Amino acid sequence: MIISAPTEVLKHAFDSALRATAPSVCLPPALKDYARRPALVLGTGKAAASMAAAFCASWDAPTRGMVVTRYGHGLAPGEQCGGIEVVEAGHPSPDASSLAAGARLLELAASASAEADEYLICLISGGGSSLAAAPLPPITFEQKRAAANFLIRQGVDIREINCVRKHLSNLKGGRLAAAAHPTPVITFVISDVPGDEVGDIASGPTIADATTQADAIEILERYRYPQLAELGVLREPRYETPKPGTAEFASDSVHLIATASTAMDAAARYLHEQGYEVVYLGADIADEAQALAREHAQLAKKHRASGRRVAILSGGETRVVLGEGGGRGGRNTEYVAALALELDSCPGVYALAADTDGIDGAGDHAGAMALPETLRSGAQRGISLAQLLAQHDTYSYFDGVGHLLRTGPTRTNVNDFRLILCQP
Repeated sequence: MIISAPTEVLKHAFDSALRATAPSVCLPPALKDYARRPALVLGTGKAAASMAAAFCASWDAPTRGMVVTRYGHGLAPGEQCGGIEVVEAGHPSPDASSLAAGARLLELAASASAEADEYLICLISGGGSSLAAAPLPPITFEQKRAAANFLIRQGVDIREINCVRKHLSNLKGGRLAAAAHPTPVITFVISDVPGDEVGDIASGPTIADATTQADAIEILERYRYPQLAELGVLREPRYETPKPGTAEFASDSVHLIATASTAMDAAARYLHEQGYEVVYLGADIADEAQALAREHAQLAKKHRASGRRVAILSGGETRVVLGEGGGRGGRNTEYVAALALELDSCPGVYALAADTDGIDGAGDHAGAMALPETLRSGAQRGISLAQLLAQHDTYSYFDGVGHLLRTGPTRTNVNDFRLILCQP
């Protein structure tokens, strides 16, 4: 069915992306080659509960274990998880529940037996770095959390943040798998990081770590972390993470079951069906949000002038540098705000940017839309998008003009989705 309203095309394209990356769709095919037998299931991430439910729905054998997800991202009504406990914890900053979940995951991993007729299955998705915490002694929980939160506020690339997290954690950087060895670990992963390097997703709790303590120190020094002297563990070789090629990891296996490209491909198919020429910019863009938006606005104006129906599609994870200030919003509303200002009410251009987990930043929204009337709607209400963007308070603007996108938790997570429609 051809849908003419651009705002509906935007929403349906996003829905297509979400459906393609739902665990109920992408996990069962990855399980088909495994003979059914009892399984110990561990997991962390925003998609952990839905991954556990999808696993149990496809697994005709006893299960036990635990997965941890973000508050509000637990089981949907009617879903079952067999013997797998589902707990919820803090994100984007860990809390006491994260600490308890990390301890429980390590305890369960240590209970795995290489002699038992039982698989050890790990279900990993983005957000797991915060949701399960286990500071590496003698680092305290507060010290570890402070270092990560400092880097997040500086707009540091997620791969660098996770490098530091791994070297301050007793769980990440392959250490969860190490707690289970010699039992082989089978990991299924939904990727939320540009490049889809599995060791970066949830800080790679089951993946031997190619980064080093020296890398972590260099990152903290480059961003001038003021409490670096407290992190002496980073200079003690005995606390280095397990490395690729280590014999104990040789029997482990990893399956990447959904990525940003999975979402982009599904959206592109839908857009082609709607008669759009798709300009695909890639699924691994990690630029600063406002700069990327200005670049995309100029590209949209160019395609708008061509007289063709063009859809500009991209994914990845943009960055926002908050410094000491910052209102309410997220990287996707930040992008949409800068895009709308640069477009300056250009007729025929419509855009949506949203996080595929359904939560942009810490709000109740997935993202926002920019329409030709977005700036005019704000002016009529006496609110300035430029002023609120400068304060990183983009939520207030888009909520005021009615252009926020609210989906609730989607229970998957392949990061940002951006789409611009250029109508002739």
